[in-house]
Amino acid sequence: MEKLYVKPIGEISADEEGMYIQLKKEFLPCLKGLEGFGAIQVIWWFSDFDEEEYRSVLECPSPYKNGPEIMGIFATRSPIRPNPVAITASDITGIEWENGKIHLAYIDANPGTPVLDLKPYTPSIDRIEYPQVPGWCSHWPDSVESSGDFNWEAEFNRAAIPISE
Repeated sequence: MEKLYVKPIGEISADEEGMYIQLKKEFLPCLKGLEGFGAIQVIWWFSDFDEEEYRSVLECPSPYKNGPEIMGIFATRSPIRPNPVAITASDITGIEWENGKIHLAYIDANPGTPVLDLKPYTPSIDRIEYPQVPGWCSHWPDSVESSGDFNWEAEFNRAAIPISE
């Protein structure tokens, strides 16, 4: 029997009100104690990029206009990586406890994306007061809240085609 290392706890969904996580019913008890937290870390699977050809890509042309010409995948936030795992910190805008819907202010995942785990966001563990970043991205906003008005379009190359060895 093959050992199952990860199984989704739910998936990203969307409706007219916005994005939310729909938990599987068996995981509803996991919500106990989440009240009072304003944000969560959502660990999710880049399911649209779970192909062997993508998992073998180790470096790529820079997706960032001011970045080095070639970058290792671990220096990017690309969905193309050896294990297509993602993490997004997101504000909770509401929880429907009885049916396991966690409404989010934002998440950079598509509807239908598998959610692997959730962790409460706590500044004492999850926030780095003065993170060090390379000079080419040091002008980026300091927080999710301040990034809404930032011109992200000016920061990315249109098509960074992945290359592999």
